[in-house]
Amino acid sequence: MGFTGFGKKARTFDLEAMFEQTRRTAVERSRKTLEAREKEEEMNREKELRRQSEDLEPTSSGSNVARDCSKSSSRDTSSSESEASSESSDDELIGPPLPLKMAEEPVNHMEEDILGPLPPPLGEDVEEDDDDDDDDSEEEENPVQKIPDSHEITLKHGTKTVSALGLDPSGARLVTGGYDYDVKFWDFAGMDASFKAFRSLQPCECHQIKSLQYSNTGDMILVVSGSSQAKVIDRDGFEVMECIKGDQYIVDMANTKGHTAMLHSGSWHPKIKGEFMTCSNDATVRTWEVENPKKQKSVFKPRTMQGKKVIPTTCTYSRDGNLIAAACQNGSIQIWDRNLTVHPKFHYKQAHDPGTDTSCVTFSYDGNVLASRGGDDTLKLWDIRQFNKPLFSASGLPTMFPMTDCCFSPDDKLIVTGTSVQRGCGSGKLVFFERRTFQRVYEIDITDASVVRCLWHPKLNQIMVGTGNGLAKVYYDPNKSQRGAKLCVVKTQRKAKQAETLTQDYIITPHALPMFREPRQRSTRKQLEKDRLDPLKSHKPEPPVAGPGRGGRVGTHGGTLSSYIVKNIALDKTDDSNPREAILRHAKAAEDNPYWVSPAYSKTQPKTMFAQVESDDEEAKNEPEWKKRKI
Repeated sequence: MGFTGFGKKARTFDLEAMFEQTRRTAVERSRKTLEAREKEEEMNREKELRRQSEDLEPTSSGSNVARDCSKSSSRDTSSSESEASSESSDDELIGPPLPLKMAEEPVNHMEEDILGPLPPPLGEDVEEDDDDDDDDSEEEENPVQKIPDSHEITLKHGTKTVSALGLDPSGARLVTGGYDYDVKFWDFAGMDASFKAFRSLQPCECHQIKSLQYSNTGDMILVVSGSSQAKVIDRDGFEVMECIKGDQYIVDMANTKGHTAMLHSGSWHPKIKGEFMTCSNDATVRTWEVENPKKQKSVFKPRTMQGKKVIPTTCTYSRDGNLIAAACQNGSIQIWDRNLTVHPKFHYKQAHDPGTDTSCVTFSYDGNVLASRGGDDTLKLWDIRQFNKPLFSASGLPTMFPMTDCCFSPDDKLIVTGTSVQRGCGSGKLVFFERRTFQRVYEIDITDASVVRCLWHPKLNQIMVGTGNGLAKVYYDPNKSQRGAKLCVVKTQRKAKQAETLTQDYIITPHALPMFREPRQRSTRKQLEKDRLDPLKSHKPEPPVAGPGRGGRVGTHGGTLSSYIVKNIALDKTDDSNPREAILRHAKAAEDNPYWVSPAYSKTQPKTMFAQVESDDEEAKNEPEWKKRKI
């Protein structure tokens, strides 16, 4: 007994040979699939060419058609025979037959191998069609035609500068902030032609709003103000978190838990939910997490070439979130890797003039180009792959605000920025530059004030502009834009009901005692229906009576003050009787029903004795005799 295979050699496998065999099988299958696909495409192309030739020359001879059919059938049977016949014979051309003008000319042997239809006969109609096609292609390639500026609406934020704009990713809500400390919410779907904000609040009390931005999910808003603590609020304006303030007495800012000076700007991470970044006057750029407001996540410290502190004026994330870019007051632009906080990955020290505040840096949608808006009235374009010099530079763009920004168009072909003007010295403009040539291709006159903020939403294809006189304008095109301002323009302004304006405010006191608790008002409409059924509340007021009187009512003597005094005050209401008798008239009632002072002294007060007053007859009777005799 024993194993049947005992003593035999184990089977071995050559993995390299197996892989090589698998690779050859895959290559063979791919080649066969490609040949079948090319053959099918060639047959379809021949059918199309045959159809075009029939359309061009419907009266062509039957010999040519038969020759084409025989040629196609021979090609289907054997490709090698068709190649040999094409080389040997000049008559077998691939494509439609030659036109009349070209048939008389000798055929060049170099043109026999050309696949596809031959050029059509020369004519003016063909040239005109080509010109029309060129014009259409130029219009399609011209990015200026895609600017949505045919219509506009104006949102009244206030009287001071609109310094912040934010639009959620879906484009349903717009949020504006300004120098008046207010943050206003605008809902395009719920707004009518009156263009009124549905909510206004002051999240940072007496600090100017510098930046507002929705998160990538649209459920939170980053609020950056003039204070040292950034706030995050939800879509309805309720506070979600507030960053902690750092210790201003610590020298190394990396050892503090938060900013110690005024903020400049902020930005959400484009990919990671709940992460954002802020830059401040304490010469740091800090990243935060919404779940941990008590301490920052990381600290970036911009430095000069000599290693000194420098204040960042603006910051932003790249489109993929791997890079952090910041522009500083010394004119430099520094870019860090998000995971390496020590040394910047790119550093250009003279991007803009030193001492000027670079107000904005933003990345293009492809992530390769960076645009910077400088305080030296310039707009520059940079390639981060070769960050040694600017690609283009445009000057003559005045700016007077530290938050004047720039943005890219949704197709990355245009760059937009605004210009500032003195009051009464012209109008602010929105300027468009072509990215490929950086030429000033278009501009829009906005208003007689500076253009501070601009935002081009990629989904709505609408441009939002914040101005220096408290206006927020939305530019759109009914054919090129989607939703947004188009939703509220078509709605008519709703008239306010008079009854609703006269209703009193209801004070809610949930913890009041039952005896002091007011009945809760359920609805204004129901209350109006109850008041209509009440005969007292629904009674029509009596009209004033003109003349001496009517219907049992005495007419008034006039509406002047003198007539009122004559009627009510100047009437003689005095009593000619004895004042003593007028007082004693109430003595019995006071004695029977004492109310005020008498009950307190009822036991100790002596009984009141009033003197008797005698009349004239009784006085005469009681006179002594000597007076009577004398009289």
